[in-house]
Amino acid sequence: MQNIYGNLQGIKSSHLKKLQRLYEERQPADRFITLEFAQTLAAITSEIHHPICCYINRRGQILRLAVGTPNQTQIPTDELPRRSAERLSGIRCIATQLQSKSPDDTALIAMALQRLDALVTLTVTDSQPEEAFLAYLIPDLEKPWIVSPPLSLEDITEQDFDELVAEWEKDISDAGGIVLPQNNNSDQDRVLLVGVKTDDISDQRFADGLAELVRLVESARGIVLDTMRQKRSQPHPQTVVGTGKVEEITLLAQKLGANLIVFDRDISPSQARNLENEIGIRVVDRTEVILDIFAQRARTQEGKLQVELAQLEYTLPRLRGRGREMSRLGAGIGTRGPGETQLETERRTIQRKIAQLQQEVNQLQAHRARIRQQRQQQEIPVVSLVGYTNAGKSTLLNILTHAEVYTADQLFATLDPTTRKVVITEPETQERRSILLTDTVGFIHELPPSLVDAFRATLEEVSEADALLHLVDLSHPAWESHIASVQEILGDMAATPEKVLLAFNKIDQVGSETLAGAQQQYPQAVFISATEKLGLETLKQQLLQLIDEKAGVEV
Repeated sequence: MQNIYGNLQGIKSSHLKKLQRLYEERQPADRFITLEFAQTLAAITSEIHHPICCYINRRGQILRLAVGTPNQTQIPTDELPRRSAERLSGIRCIATQLQSKSPDDTALIAMALQRLDALVTLTVTDSQPEEAFLAYLIPDLEKPWIVSPPLSLEDITEQDFDELVAEWEKDISDAGGIVLPQNNNSDQDRVLLVGVKTDDISDQRFADGLAELVRLVESARGIVLDTMRQKRSQPHPQTVVGTGKVEEITLLAQKLGANLIVFDRDISPSQARNLENEIGIRVVDRTEVILDIFAQRARTQEGKLQVELAQLEYTLPRLRGRGREMSRLGAGIGTRGPGETQLETERRTIQRKIAQLQQEVNQLQAHRARIRQQRQQQEIPVVSLVGYTNAGKSTLLNILTHAEVYTADQLFATLDPTTRKVVITEPETQERRSILLTDTVGFIHELPPSLVDAFRATLEEVSEADALLHLVDLSHPAWESHIASVQEILGDMAATPEKVLLAFNKIDQVGSETLAGAQQQYPQAVFISATEKLGLETLKQQLLQLIDEKAGVEV
């Protein structure tokens, strides 16, 4: 049984069976389509009130039936039989539409990306095919297609398809091939960012958020092609942005050859499904990008464990968006519960896995608690190094303790906590004293709750420390909001040390005005450059004072 693709939400099973039976039809090899088949497509289109796309090879076999527009129902590149730029794919698309209009640019770009032999768009009125538009590719640099004026059904059904496609393919071959809107041989995701500024976000916060999203996508090994923005009083409940903006996003994504849309805010599972149905390519939010980075960065077994838990907790409510295949009855031993669908089976499997991982995280917490207890018995004070991601925490740890923690100028370069001993000499008594310094996962604005929960074993290193060293990247334009974000996350934790030392890093990368302003605003803070080893001795002495004092510097 062959699949019906596209947006099947709300489509009755009786209509799906009608579409399924169309796979048994065969069209003449020398015609675009028969009149009878056009009438059948039109009738089903009227019944379901959705457009249909039918993909047919040159032997007249129907390869793919889908509900949606040509843009929404594209055949994946690796499933196309031909990939040569000098030849067409050998597949034509017959698409229905409920309004009389020439195919839009998104449909034509989809035709070009798939190198379709032709795109025939049938206008359906009162359950009948009324007229048709014929579009085909040409070797033109500016606009590689031609669209006919409205044609009668007789015109389109009596055209000699064999002769026309041979002529078109010869022209393309003679010219050296088709110049496509997309020329991407890279394995990297090609990303279009979408930012939505609502009334509760300042202009500066919005700009900083988009700049950070660019860094996040690049850290996840994606290529940012462009950014679209929209101002709204609040997000659209169905599609986050307005209908007109969805159309703009669709067109720009096709023109740029984007294969991923990333929103600058969390979006609901239903919003993601609606957007994917409209745009025709995958849509993710900021949280999913962060989860992907964590999955790439996790090196230790415990790091991988916590990332997997966070990903599963994020995935569970989004299972409904994975297509009709997930809602079919399962097939195989252990999947054929009484009336249980594959979706329900998958949900149960994930819930069991989450419970198992949470148990392992609990064991990890207990293990870390035992290690902390051993440290306490040694009576060595512990300072947790916290701060916004990419503030330079791991670099500072390496320089102070001669550790070899991985560092890079990227977000979330390290996930796994590392504890090392720092030996500090008191200037007056020359007494050598030890402090344990623990590097922790970097914070970020609106850290996803699933990550906070999954990394609770790691974050307990912060809660159980004797004091905190809050490191800030002074060279970042949004350093003030970074301080606020870290304070907010610390405030949400069950318990954190009262003693906090604020340290501004990367002072070698800022101007004197910025430095003077921060010193005036935070007179009790320490100002350092980890890479240039500036102010480190002062930092060490301040850490000793922090441990010895009853109360630390509060920021």
